[in-house]
Amino acid sequence: MAPSAQDRRLLSMRTLRRRPVPVLLGVAVALVVLAGLLWRPLFGSDPRPTGSVTMSTGVASGVYSRYGELLRGQLARDAPDLEITLEPSEGSVQNIQRLVAGEADFAIATADAIAAYRAADPEGADLLRACARLYDDYIQLVVPADSPVRDAADLVGLRVGVGQDQSGVQPAARQLLEAAGLDMEEDIVPIRSGIDAMPTMLEAGRLDAFFWSGGLPTSAVQRLAANTDIRLVPLGDLLPAMTALGPQNAYYRAAGLPPDAYPAIPGSQVVDTLAVANLLLTTESVDEALTEQVTRSVINGRDRIGQAVHAAQRVDRRTAIYTQPLELHPGARDYYRSVKP
Repeated sequence: MAPSAQDRRLLSMRTLRRRPVPVLLGVAVALVVLAGLLWRPLFGSDPRPTGSVTMSTGVASGVYSRYGELLRGQLARDAPDLEITLEPSEGSVQNIQRLVAGEADFAIATADAIAAYRAADPEGADLLRACARLYDDYIQLVVPADSPVRDAADLVGLRVGVGQDQSGVQPAARQLLEAAGLDMEEDIVPIRSGIDAMPTMLEAGRLDAFFWSGGLPTSAVQRLAANTDIRLVPLGDLLPAMTALGPQNAYYRAAGLPPDAYPAIPGSQVVDTLAVANLLLTTESVDEALTEQVTRSVINGRDRIGQAVHAAQRVDRRTAIYTQPLELHPGARDYYRSVKP
C-alpha cells in the first residue's frame, strides 16, 4: 500500500535529521586537528637551545670583550633561555687553550694563533672547529707623536709593550720584530702587558712604544689619542719577511689603516700595516643545534653589534664561511646551508 501524505512527511523529517550527523562528525574532526596544530606552538617544546654556555673573550678594554658583550645581548633576543657567561682572557692563545681544555664552549681567536697552535700539535688541537669568520685585526704599533721611531727596526733598546703571554699580540709582535731583524728578548726591553695597561703606561712615560692587534677602532687607543699626541708606525713593508718566517704567518695580509679609525691623531693618514682574520671558535663536541643558533645570532646581530664595534660591520654570511685554517662545525654548516640563496 502506498504511504500516505502524512507518512511521507514523517519520513522526510527523519531523513533530514539523519543527514547532519556525518557533517557534524567531519566538523568535529577538523576542530580536533586544528586544535592540535594550534596546541603545538603555544604549549609544545621550544626548539631554541637552553642551558648555560661559556664564552672566552679578551681583556676588558679590547674588542674581543666588547664583541662578546654585544653577542650575548643578541643571543638574549634570539634564545632567551640560553645563559651566556663571558670569561675575560689574555687573548687568542688563552682562548684556544680554554676551548681545548673544556673550560669554554666558544671563543674568539686570530687565524695565525690558531695555525701556530695546531702546528705545535698539542693533544686536542684536532677538536677545534669554526663558527664564522668575524672581522680583521689590524696590527698597530703606537708611539708618542715626537718619538724618533719611524719603523720597527728603530725600536732597538726601547721599552716596548708586547702584550700578555697568552695573548695573540705577543706572537705577532715577536714575529714582526724578527722580520725587522730584532730579537724580542735581546734587542728591546719587552713589557708583557695588555691593552688595558699599555696606553696608560705610554702616557705616563713608562713605555716608549707598544704593539696591539685589534679591530678598528680599539677604544683604549681612541682614549689615548684623545688624551695625548700619538702616532702609528707603518709595518706593511715587513709582510714578505714575516711570511717567510713560518706558515702561520700566511694568514696575514697587507692592509691600510684608515685615517678615520682614530680621527683624534693629528694629521691622520692611511698607515700601511698588516691584518689577520678573527674567527669565532668552538669544538666538535659542542651541540649542533646550539652552534647553529650562535652562528645565526652572529649574522643576525651584525648591524646591531656593528653600531658599537665598527669592525663587526664587515661580518657577512657570504664571507663568514671562509674559516681557514679550521673547518666549520656541522651546526654552523647547517645554518649557512639553511640561508643559502
